[in-house]
Amino acid sequence: MDIDQQGDVIEPLEGGSQILVPSEAHPGIIHVLPYERPFFPGQAFPLVIDAETWLPTLKALQQREQDVIGLIATRPRPDGRQRTEAVPEVGDLYDMGTLCRVHRVHREDGQLQILLEGLQRFRVRRWVTEKPPLSAAAQYFPERMQPDDGDAQKAYAVAIINIIKELIPLNPLYGEELKIFLARSNPNEPAVLADFAASLTSASRPELQEVLETVNLQRRLEKVVELLNKELEIARAQKDIREHVESEIQTHQREAILRQQLKYIQKELGISKDDKTAEIEEFQARIRDLDVPAGAQKRIDEELKKLSTLEQGSPEFGVTRNYLDWLTSVPWGRYSEDTRNLSEAGKVLDRHHEGLADVKERVLEFLALGIMKGEVAGSIILFVGPPGVGKTSLGRSIADALGRKFYRFSVGGMRDEAEIKGHRRTYIGAMPGKLIQALKDSGVANPVIMLDEVDKIGASFQGDPASALLEVLDPEQNQSFHDHYLDVDVDLSRVLFICTANQLDTIPGPLLDRMEVIHLSGYLDSEKRAIARKHLLPRQLSRAGLKRRGDLSIDGPALNAIIEGYSREAGVRRLEKSLAAIVRKAVVKILNGAKKPVRVTKADVVTYLGRPLYEKEAREHGVGIVTGLAWTALGGATLPVEATRVHARRASLKLTGQLGAVMKESANIAYSYLVGNGRGLGVPDGYFDDAAIHLHVPAGATPKDGPSAGITMATALLSLARGKAPRKQYAMTGELTLTGQVYPIGGVREKLLAAKRQKIRHVILPEGNRREYEEVPGHIRRGIEVHFVSRFEEVVELVF
Repeated sequence: MDIDQQGDVIEPLEGGSQILVPSEAHPGIIHVLPYERPFFPGQAFPLVIDAETWLPTLKALQQREQDVIGLIATRPRPDGRQRTEAVPEVGDLYDMGTLCRVHRVHREDGQLQILLEGLQRFRVRRWVTEKPPLSAAAQYFPERMQPDDGDAQKAYAVAIINIIKELIPLNPLYGEELKIFLARSNPNEPAVLADFAASLTSASRPELQEVLETVNLQRRLEKVVELLNKELEIARAQKDIREHVESEIQTHQREAILRQQLKYIQKELGISKDDKTAEIEEFQARIRDLDVPAGAQKRIDEELKKLSTLEQGSPEFGVTRNYLDWLTSVPWGRYSEDTRNLSEAGKVLDRHHEGLADVKERVLEFLALGIMKGEVAGSIILFVGPPGVGKTSLGRSIADALGRKFYRFSVGGMRDEAEIKGHRRTYIGAMPGKLIQALKDSGVANPVIMLDEVDKIGASFQGDPASALLEVLDPEQNQSFHDHYLDVDVDLSRVLFICTANQLDTIPGPLLDRMEVIHLSGYLDSEKRAIARKHLLPRQLSRAGLKRRGDLSIDGPALNAIIEGYSREAGVRRLEKSLAAIVRKAVVKILNGAKKPVRVTKADVVTYLGRPLYEKEAREHGVGIVTGLAWTALGGATLPVEATRVHARRASLKLTGQLGAVMKESANIAYSYLVGNGRGLGVPDGYFDDAAIHLHVPAGATPKDGPSAGITMATALLSLARGKAPRKQYAMTGELTLTGQVYPIGGVREKLLAAKRQKIRHVILPEGNRREYEEVPGHIRRGIEVHFVSRFEEVVELVF
């Protein structure tokens, strides 16, 4: 054998110079090449190795006039990584390898391509040279079939052939060459068959080396059959996976092809268009019957033209499509027809609400003006009142009375003006504001839109929503409302806006100036009874699946006890919660077998609801004790003021009862006024010179503030100083100045309502509140005599 440096192959020499050896007469010392995978006898194998590293080994082989070389697998690294060194250490090589005949050597591009034929197994007895060219003393293991095991070995050989035949259709890697080998394979040569079958598998290097090192043919056949069975299971699993994937791909491909064919057929027949064309036609159909303003129509036409030129996969297509979707969803020029029957509107309000006669009258006046001029629009209503008095439901009733769509959203806690005016389209996820969404959801351009909790609107670095509402709630501006997202003018002048609030103090002045304020003061006990009977109890029974009379009965005294002991606030929410608790407990009793109907009497109320939240107020009367009137977020309340003289050693004034800064100032003003003007009011001379006065306003755990208790505290101090109790059945409210003038206060109707609940017959009010008093409904004023005063001397004349 010779090797040409230019890459030409020189065949083995003739004329006796080549060494010819019998099948088992092999040299005792052979050269060795390492390889990463075990190689078996009886096979031809092309080996590619680095020329620079292993060419000396082949030259040494040529010099010794040998044509056989040993091939030994390298041991895997303990960490599982691949070896990178060009020449492994002899300790990294297995002890057992395969002797191979070198048939052909070709050098090209720094690589040696060697064609080897496996001859037989050998074991390294000792290493002669441990550096390239590697050489070792070899011990050979020729194949010999044991006569006693011949039948068993043939059986294993047949099993191997059958397993390989099963592998051929499962794995496409086993091709025609394998079929040819099986056709020529002989069960009488099990050794060749076993080695060949082992080389076919994807077993690991240690497993293949174990087969190579198994010299006993019977045990080797057993190991090969085990490896083939594993390979068969792997092939079957791969086939299942391949068939599943191919089936999915074929199904999708088939559907895609059929879909394309269907589109083409429909397009040819003129019965369908592509997705983009269908969407464009849908947008055009939406506005076909609408009265779109010229500016909006121009923008829609431009965007439709732009959409028709965009590819469906481009990001701009999605943005444009969403913009057109919103533009064409606005009900341009589509209005619902208002109900013009005023008496029917009044019946709707009466059906949905009990009491509130003054509020209903005000609402009907507003509706009458709209009916007379042909449209109910142009002003914004603001319902102000404590929680639970029916502000939101009254707005819904107005929508029902007009026959309009109703849309409600809360602006309480809103801090971003984009909630009102929309986001600009440059932002990801941009959307129009709530008002445009209201028009889209209602489907008409003149719905009733309720803005709940306008007194709790916020402001932040993202903008001031209250300022954004100025344009919305101004009849002179909202006919061209400009939403940032739509970027076109929208007419909101036909929309009826109804706002709700618990108080007016926190509403910005410019915003409040645009609204027509209607106060809802709260309900009397008689009105609460009617509401509970007609509305709240039937609703709770319906929710629980009970019949009104057949399952649960609450008598009149029990209902009065619930209202007086558990629902003393202005609204009826707590009353509804109490009724709901009774209904729940009644349902439990019914399911446990109680006899129907379950009757609730006054004595049973405590069993159902626990101890009353409010004890019956026993109005105190005596020296230094005066009843005042206060406004709270839940309505009006009575406010007793107590004054006492602690000692006469040093003049001082002590204030308790969690009084706010303004209320403390009122107390100091009352004290200073009496000290300076006491002689004219009947105060003994020198009384305040050494008197330590303690002024207390129960209850101590409730914070209180405001100037309206000025005359009340002054009257309590005067009663203490004169030693004379004020007249009974009097309550008062008013701000006192240092000169004795009585200034007007707020919350007149709520305070009168609180006095009526406590059956107080005489109320003292500032003269400046006469107009507010005249606006209070007659059913609240009935039974109360109101005395108007402008100076504190008039208060003294009334109560002493």
